[in-house]
Amino acid sequence: QVQLVESGGGLVQAGDSLRLSCAASGRTISIYVMGWFRQAPGKEREFVAAISWDGVTTYYADSVKGRFTISRDNAKNTVYLQMNSLKPEDTAVYYCAAGIKWNRGSPLLPGQMGYWGQGTQVTVSS
Repeated sequence: QVQLVESGGGLVQAGDSLRLSCAASGRTISIYVMGWFRQAPGKEREFVAAISWDGVTTYYADSVKGRFTISRDNAKNTVYLQMNSLKPEDTAVYYCAAGIKWNRGSPLLPGQMGYWGQGTQVTVSS
């Protein structure tokens, strides 16, 4: 079992930056592909970013490409999402997730992920 806990969310203004963290416990995340998803009110959960187990490969949703950066520190059992140039449409609950299988170079699907965090709220005001 892997327990994931997100932190770092908050209320910011458009153009600001935030760094989300996802701390894992119970098992090393070094064997897992890690992803960030988000869900806005009234919308389905959507893929944001993915990173391979070794940190070599990353993949982003078009809506965040060039603004968000996913990274991981397996020694600290932690995954990060650096979010720059935030926009009001980035407002959502952000979830960290761990999975086993990933076709590198493609979005992760929620159904592929075996473990989820509880989410952290990000609100961007205009």
